[in-house]
Amino acid sequence: MPTVEVSFTALPSHVRTARLIALAVARRAGVDEQFLDEVRLAVGEACSRAVNVHQGTGLDAPIVMSLSDEQDRFSVEVTDRGPLEGAASAPDLDDLDAQALTAEAESDSEPMPDLLPPGFGLAVISGLVEDVAVTSDTTGTSVRMTWPATDVMAPDGR
Repeated sequence: MPTVEVSFTALPSHVRTARLIALAVARRAGVDEQFLDEVRLAVGEACSRAVNVHQGTGLDAPIVMSLSDEQDRFSVEVTDRGPLEGAASAPDLDDLDAQALTAEAESDSEPMPDLLPPGFGLAVISGLVEDVAVTSDTTGTSVRMTWPATDVMAPDGR
């Protein structure tokens, strides 16, 4: 199967669509049923991470998801245009208290800070996927994940 490439605007609502596309292509590529939940969760996490990076840095560039059926592997690569760790450093959790968080949540001026440390999404992905590679350079960050797949186009020996 040739590579399928999907680009989407960095909006949380598009993450669900990206997951559904990845799941459909994984099934078509012959990924075993036991790995499909893993594909869905890992792709969702990678896309959510990319959306957060783009929104945090104010990038207008689209996020690109490439899906490939290599001979006996299915791969998904999610590429963003932001830095590896995201736009901002992690908040100092010692400086946050319940009253401040409540006041922040009630105000309309600023969104609540992300309480998860930088790299948390990547840690989740590495816990879900056995074969994952993260690369980052000046043009952005790429998360590549692969799963075993049967070669659905191979001759069946008849």
